[in-house]
Amino acid sequence: MVEVTFVSHRGESRTVNGNEGESVMQVALNNGVPGILADCGGGLACATCHVHIAPDWMDRVGTPDSEEEMMLEMAVDPDENSRLSCQIKLSADIDGLVVNLPASQL
Repeated sequence: MVEVTFVSHRGESRTVNGNEGESVMQVALNNGVPGILADCGGGLACATCHVHIAPDWMDRVGTPDSEEEMMLEMAVDPDENSRLSCQIKLSADIDGLVVNLPASQL
C-alpha cells in the first residue's frame, strides 16, 4: 500500500492508502476525497483532477509531459508544482506523497 495525503485549500488533511500502479486520482475517488472531480475519468481530456504537489515531492513525482502540460493550461491557477492527478501513478518511491487541492475544484 502507498500512502497519499490530500490537503484542502483550507488546510484540512486526509491520508488514504492505494495500491501501486493506481493513479493518485483513482485513490482519491475510491476514498471519497473531495476536490478531485475527474470529469474525464482519467483520460487526460480535462483538468478537473488538477493538484499542486508539495515542493519536497516534485523530484520524485516528476514533471508533466507535453500532453499533460496542454491540459494544465486549462486548469485554474496552475503553477510550477501543478500536475494532473490522473497522470501520477502510485509506487513505493512516492509513499507518503502530499498533494494540495485547489479551491476551484470544490
